[in-house]
Amino acid sequence: MNKKLLAVAIAASAFGTQAVAVELYNNDGSTFSMGGHVSVNVNGSEAEDASVGTNSPRINFGATQDLGNGFTAEAKGEWALNLLENSDESFTTRLGYIGVTHADYGSTYVGTQWAPFYDVAGVTDLPIAFANDFLYTGEDFAKTGQTRADDMVSYRNGIDFGNAGALNVGIGWQGTTDSRDGSTLISEYSDRVQIALSYAVMGANLGYAYSTGDVKGYGSAKGSLDYHVLSAAYGSYGNGLYLAGVYQMSEDKEVSRQESDSYELIAAYALANSLNLSVNYEAVEITETLSNTKSTDREELALQAEYNFTPKFVGYTGYQFDLNDADGNETDDKWVIGARYYL
Repeated sequence: MNKKLLAVAIAASAFGTQAVAVELYNNDGSTFSMGGHVSVNVNGSEAEDASVGTNSPRINFGATQDLGNGFTAEAKGEWALNLLENSDESFTTRLGYIGVTHADYGSTYVGTQWAPFYDVAGVTDLPIAFANDFLYTGEDFAKTGQTRADDMVSYRNGIDFGNAGALNVGIGWQGTTDSRDGSTLISEYSDRVQIALSYAVMGANLGYAYSTGDVKGYGSAKGSLDYHVLSAAYGSYGNGLYLAGVYQMSEDKEVSRQESDSYELIAAYALANSLNLSVNYEAVEITETLSNTKSTDREELALQAEYNFTPKFVGYTGYQFDLNDADGNETDDKWVIGARYYL
């Protein structure tokens, strides 16, 4: 695998980071960089008055070291920033890992990181204002490894077939952990494994990923919690036409006894002046397996615009229509206007 393909193999890991880093040091095979962004906005909805908010501000530090013989060591730490409140939790961990990469032998990372599953699932998680929310549902998404994955060991590699395209493979493993509310045990997670496959050719990318592992809820029997995701994408977000879609199916066999089908579609077009216009649709359908009843958990359509005043300063706005009026649900359209400054 060449270096170009390695970049393709791990490129999806940057979906959620939208990373822009400044190199502060580069000498004798060692580098040190700082990145992240500060985002603030004014937002509101039909149900709530306007207020000041944020869009996942963060700061990160990264370092690399040339180990010789084509191997490079890498370390990164990233923390979410609390911009709006005085709090004892001004920083909370988002990423923290050490890895080793090689142009032929692939890359291995250990720690809290973007998961191989997200390499496939993240193709629609790109707009600043409204994006792929179902991947982040609940507080345990990092324990199941759908996006950022806690305590993971991962490996990625790929095969370049020249004009015929490139096959990329990723695998991940997470150890046993639990979820708590203070000292109260909520769920126990056995070790989890996942695999991701994607094929890129002529500007298009097709992917599939699978994640599985047992989970035990408080007072529940232990059972498998499985996720399947399929995705397709064409183009590059922020550069002309970009089209992408994701379908995720989950099955919880013991704790919640639920199955879910989740969809996200996005179409975006970036003009030559850097104005990027997009429309995205998201829906989640829940099936109660014991009663075999189905319901729509969410259904939304968002219109959004992003404009790069400079490479580091981006303005954004969006309006999200709540389409879920089934079963007497009250809809709540949302809007946002804000700015992001990349460090």
